[in-house]
Amino acid sequence: MSADVEVRAAAVEDWTQIWRVLEPVFQAGETYTYPRDISEPEALAAWMSAERARVLVAVSSRAEDRGTVLGTAKYLPNHPGAGSHVANASFVVGQDAAGRGVGRALAAAVLDGARADGYLAMQFNAVVETNERAVRLWRSLGFEVIATVPRAFDHPVLGLVGLHVMHRQL
Repeated sequence: MSADVEVRAAAVEDWTQIWRVLEPVFQAGETYTYPRDISEPEALAAWMSAERARVLVAVSSRAEDRGTVLGTAKYLPNHPGAGSHVANASFVVGQDAAGRGVGRALAAAVLDGARADGYLAMQFNAVVETNERAVRLWRSLGFEVIATVPRAFDHPVLGLVGLHVMHRQL
C-alpha cells in the first residue's frame, strides 16, 4: 500500500467526494456500464446503498491534501443465495490520483475484507478489455480472465469491445 494512502470504510459524509471521483468516470463511459448520464441520486443509490455492499474509500494522508477521497471501491455478493460465497467488486480511482497506488491499496483492502467476511472467491463480471491499466492490476493480483464476452461493451470512442469476466480464489 502506498505510504500516503489510507483505506477505510466509507461514511455517508464522504458522498460528495465519492461523487467527485465517480462522476467523471461514469460520464466518460469508457470503463463502466453505468449510464453516462446517471444522476447523482441514482449513483448514490447504486454505489452506497446496494444490498449487502461494503463501501470503502482511499483517502490521502499527505499533509497537503489529507482526508481527500482519492478513490472508492465496493464489494458485495456476486449473486444471492447459492452464489453468495463469491464476491463481486467495483473500483474507481480519481483522475488526479493515478499512479499513487490507490487502486492497489483499494484492491488489497477489498480482497482482505472479502476474505475476512467469508467469501471464497472474487469475480468481476464486466472488466472492459480496453481498460488495460485495470486488467494489468487484476492480473498482477492473481485474477485470471476466464471469459471474454465479445462486443458486449459500447465504448464511446472505440465502438463495440469485449468485456472480460475475471476471477480468483480468496
